[in-house]
Amino acid sequence: MAVRLRILFILLVVFHLSAAAAGSDRSLRSRYRRDAEEEAPGVEEEKEEKEGDEDKKDESIMDKTKHKIEDFEHKAEDIVKPVADKIHVKPWMILAAIAAVVVVLLAVGGWCAYRFLKKKRPKGADENLEDDEKDLVGNEEEQAEEVEEVKKNEDFKGKIHYKLEYDFTTQELKVTVIECSDLPPTDWSTGLTDPFVKVYLLPDKKPKYETKVHRKNLNPKFDQTFIFKNLPYVDTFDKTLVFAVYDYDRFSSSDQTGEFQLPLNQVDLAGPVQEWKDLAPVDDGSNQYLGDLCLSLRYVPTSGKLTVAVLEARKLKKMDITGASDPYVKLKLFDSKGKRIGKKKKTSVKSCNLNPYWNESFVFIIDEMDMKRVTLDITVCDYDLIGGGDPIGKIKLGWSQNKEYKPGFKHWKEALENPRRPIIKWHVLQDPEPEEDEDKDKDKKDKDKKKDKDKDKKDKDKKDEKKDEKKDEKKDEKKEEKK
Repeated sequence: MAVRLRILFILLVVFHLSAAAAGSDRSLRSRYRRDAEEEAPGVEEEKEEKEGDEDKKDESIMDKTKHKIEDFEHKAEDIVKPVADKIHVKPWMILAAIAAVVVVLLAVGGWCAYRFLKKKRPKGADENLEDDEKDLVGNEEEQAEEVEEVKKNEDFKGKIHYKLEYDFTTQELKVTVIECSDLPPTDWSTGLTDPFVKVYLLPDKKPKYETKVHRKNLNPKFDQTFIFKNLPYVDTFDKTLVFAVYDYDRFSSSDQTGEFQLPLNQVDLAGPVQEWKDLAPVDDGSNQYLGDLCLSLRYVPTSGKLTVAVLEARKLKKMDITGASDPYVKLKLFDSKGKRIGKKKKTSVKSCNLNPYWNESFVFIIDEMDMKRVTLDITVCDYDLIGGGDPIGKIKLGWSQNKEYKPGFKHWKEALENPRRPIIKWHVLQDPEPEEDEDKDKDKKDKDKKKDKDKDKKDKDKKDEKKDEKKDEKKDEKKEEKK
C-alpha cells in the first residue's frame, strides 16, 4: 500500500508541473503578441516614411531629366533657328528631319555590318564550334568516328536543285536550274566561290547552256530555264543530261568543281520532275570504279537456247580525252578448258556516251549438261578507229565463278533454276585481265607474220620474172647469131 501511495503522489506532482509549464508558455505567447501589437504602428510609420522618401527621390530625378531635356531642346532650337528662318520652317521640323536621317544611317550601318559578318562566318560555323567542344570533352572513340565521317564526306561537292518538263506535242525538254547549296569554297581568302552552271546533253554536247554567274555565293539561286528543242521522246533513251558547276575566273578558264549526270532513260518524263541531287567530284582518272552493266539471262532446257540480253550500262569510265567513251559490249563463250566456242558477238557502238542503252539480245546453243561447264565472258570496250577497242571492264558468268566472281555464279544459277524466265541483274565491272592485251599482241604478231610471208612471196615472184626475162634474152641472142 505504501508503495502504491508513493507512485500516485509522484504522478500528481508530474501532472502539476506539466500544467504549470503549459500555463507559462501561454503567458509568454500572449506577452509576445502584446509587444508586437505595440511595436507595429511604429514599423508601419517607418515603412511609409521610406516609401515617401523614395517617391520624392524619383520625382526629383524625373524633374531633373525633364529640365535637362527642355534645356537641350531650347539649345538645339537656338542653333537651328537661323536656318529655320531662312527656309521659313519651324525649328522642330528641322530637328525631326535630322533625327530621321540619323535613324536611317544607323539602320543602314547595322544592315551592312550584319551582311558583312554573315559572309565572313559560313553557314553552320556555330554548329561546328559546338561539335569541336564536344570532341574536346568526349571520348577518343567518338573523335575517331567523326574523323571517318569527314573522310567519307570529302567527295561531297554540294547539292543541285533542278526541274524537268517534257512536252510531247512540241518535242521539247525544259530544264530549270533552280538553285545550288553547300558548294565548296574556291577562294580561300574569303571562303566563297563565284558559281555558274553549264547544262548540256551527252553525247552531242550541243546546245550547251550557261546560267548567270553569282558572285561570292555558296548557296546561289539561279531560277533559269533552258529548252532543248527537236528532241523526240525515242531519242531521250540515249541521252544523258549533265549539270556541270564551275567557278568563274576572269583571267583564265573556269574550273569545274562538281557535276551531276542524269541518264534520261532512268527518268519518267510523263510528268514534271523536281528534285535535289548531290554533286559528284570531277573524275580525274584516279577512280577505280569502272561502271555497271545490266544483263538478262534466259535459258530454255528443251531447245538448249541461252538468250543473253545486254540492256544498258551506267557511269562508265571515261576513256577519251574529251571526257567520254564510245562503248560496245563483246561476248565470248568458253568451255571448261578455256577454248572459245563459236564466234564472238558484239553490240552496236554508242558514241560519246557513259550511260549507253542497247537492249540487244544474243542466242547461244548450249546443252543442259554443258551449262555447268561453260563460262560466258562479257567485256565492255571503248571503240577506237585505229587498232582494236580498249577494254573498260569485264565480268564472267558461269557455274565455275563461285569463287572468282560470286555475282556471276548467282546470276547463272538463278537462270538455271528458273527456266524460260528472264533474270535481270546489275553487275559491277571488274578490271580487264591482261589476256586482252596478250590477244592483241598475238593478233599483231600474226598480222606481221602474214605481211612478211606476202613480202617473201612477192620477192620470189619478182626473182622468177627476172630469171625468165634473162632466159628469153639469151634465146633471142642465140637466134640472132644463127641468122
